[in-house]
Amino acid sequence: MAVTLRDCCDSLLSRIGQRLAAYLNRASVGYTPFTPSDFETLCRALRPGDVLLVEGQERVSNAIKYLTQSTWSHAAMYVGDTLPETPGGAESHRLIEVNLSEGCVSAPLSKYARFNTRICRPVGLKSEERRAVTEFMAVRVGLKYDLRNVFDLLRYLFPTPPVPVRWRRRMLAIGSSDPTRAICSSLIARAFQSVHYPILPDVRLVKARKGSKFARREILHIRHHSLFAPRDFDLSPYFQIVKPDLVTGFDPHLLEWSAEPAPSLAPLGGSAT
Repeated sequence: MAVTLRDCCDSLLSRIGQRLAAYLNRASVGYTPFTPSDFETLCRALRPGDVLLVEGQERVSNAIKYLTQSTWSHAAMYVGDTLPETPGGAESHRLIEVNLSEGCVSAPLSKYARFNTRICRPVGLKSEERRAVTEFMAVRVGLKYDLRNVFDLLRYLFPTPPVPVRWRRRMLAIGSSDPTRAICSSLIARAFQSVHYPILPDVRLVKARKGSKFARREILHIRHHSLFAPRDFDLSPYFQIVKPDLVTGFDPHLLEWSAEPAPSLAPLGGSAT
């Protein structure tokens, strides 16, 4: 079979894309989680359909944090027992996520045991709707990120591009309208849109005639999935922020405080005495 010029170009772009993805997925130097959740408590708090936000440590994470002005750079969905058991007695995969190097994959929850995380929970979904959302993600495991779209990857090489704030969100949508180029938050947004669950809808007020009076009603316009970022689940008024330590029952009176005074901080520009 003859190899066409287009095949050669696609192969070259794919190799370049693989190198870029490998570079962007390397861990940044000096990342330390500030207050990671207790892993066992996190496991008990999660419910199928929950969105787990992650403060990532990769190079691409730095760019996403800057472009979205948020500490959250990655999102994964907790799907519970939707996925089949892993062979050999290995830890079950209960998360589905999208990353540059692998595309849409499943992962064990322990992958983010030492990361700063936040649980965002959709409220009011029926059991069948929650199941539809998790199955939407499950059937897309194996979806690959199109690494030939080199220009889509180049945007992450500059963690702090000199562009106005109002344009930064748009930079995340470059080249991502194709479902095979889905980023983590856009695929999760599509899952919730499939059951008409709002995230950050474009709300417009219109006048509706009711008898002789005008009433105002809201119409929720679904944003394009490529415009969603991880922080949108945190900002959304329709997702509940779940604190694992509070869900299991928190009593401040059971805390043990040290009798020793806290060490004083040195003043700026000075030294401790």
